[in-house]
Amino acid sequence: MKNLATFKMVYETRSFSKAAALLFISQPTVSAQIKQLEAEFHTPLFIRNGRGELGLTTAATQLYQEATTILTSWDQLHLKLATGPQQQRTRIIASHTFATYLLPALLSTLYTAFPAVTFSVQMANSFAVQTAVANHDADLGFIEKPLAGRGLTRTPLMTDQLVLAGQQGPWLVREPESGVAYYTHRYLAEQNIQTPQVEIASNAVIVALLHKGFGRSIISQRASTGLANTSLGQQYLRHFYLLTRNDDGPNKACRQMVIDWAQADAAHI
Repeated sequence: MKNLATFKMVYETRSFSKAAALLFISQPTVSAQIKQLEAEFHTPLFIRNGRGELGLTTAATQLYQEATTILTSWDQLHLKLATGPQQQRTRIIASHTFATYLLPALLSTLYTAFPAVTFSVQMANSFAVQTAVANHDADLGFIEKPLAGRGLTRTPLMTDQLVLAGQQGPWLVREPESGVAYYTHRYLAEQNIQTPQVEIASNAVIVALLHKGFGRSIISQRASTGLANTSLGQQYLRHFYLLTRNDDGPNKACRQMVIDWAQADAAHI
């Protein structure tokens, strides 16, 4: 199953390195697992041209369709056997800012409201959150970038003001798939700023560097406590969104609780 799960991620990202990062394994491990599948089926699955995105073979497309069905069935069976018929499991995946500054309060609310539900939590960038929910690898997704997809419902939850923090040094930017990177690159383009950049796949590391006086970055106002910062105004007042699948009946009650919680939080601001 691990080989199939790895293949599925490589197929969706068209990249060994991106798949490795999203699965939290090394790139050589990804390559080895794909080679095992190619040996098992006696056919190449990806075209490695060394120029970026991988090419797909016909066999890869056929395997992807079957692997998606197999992995979904396996997950459903695993949940039934592991949690029993009376227990529900809700898998939460949240983007970095939401996970750090809002999820603790939300998770406490959900845990109190649904004592029979087993919750699990992961943190990833917005693109990875969307992919996880769409592929039935998570039930509730929280993003900070206006992404959407077939079969998904995107619900605005609350606003988040972005600010400019730091005054000198290189620009500290998130990886392209993250929510804040979307707004950072928009700002740099609008201001015609072409200075050195350091890409860092963690909001927490960026904030820590800013506290050390190193670099400049666009971050959430929620993350700017103790930092000199300048508000970027209404143009950079973004939304946090909830992503759910359209057919996700078992989690409708949790979804509604999330929306109610967000409305209550907004009323106190």
